[in-house]
Amino acid sequence: MIVILKRDVKGTGKAGEVVKVSDGYARNMLIPKGYAIEATKGNINTLEKVKAKQAEEEAAAKAAAEELAEKIEKIDVTILTKAGTGGRLFGSITTKEISAELERQHGIKIDKKKMSLESPIKALGVFNVPIKLYSGVNAELTVKVVD
Repeated sequence: MIVILKRDVKGTGKAGEVVKVSDGYARNMLIPKGYAIEATKGNINTLEKVKAKQAEEEAAAKAAAEELAEKIEKIDVTILTKAGTGGRLFGSITTKEISAELERQHGIKIDKKKMSLESPIKALGVFNVPIKLYSGVNAELTVKVVD
């Protein structure tokens, strides 16, 4: 029997796939538990429409992320802090602070978890902070730490 999987089923396939399984497995396990539906013409057409809509939404989200990446590349964030001798900071600058300053200075809200610092910033200077906006779309934000 040919079925369309509604969920990922270990050993059978992923959600949205059209797979051929034994009649007993489909009738006794997959369909009653709601893991799959029978692959009729109507169900296949519905699946294709859903996949097309998802692809369209994904393309729009990626385009928006690329636009945001271009915007982020052009701007810089200045963070005022206190420093001691030799430019060492009292404390450190984390992604949380960078995210808050980016929103305050430029109105761009980005989750701190999307920013990746190897370690918190502990000195004055200019730093590049990589930001992962979307799968395959990255940007680098310039952060200036001044006294």
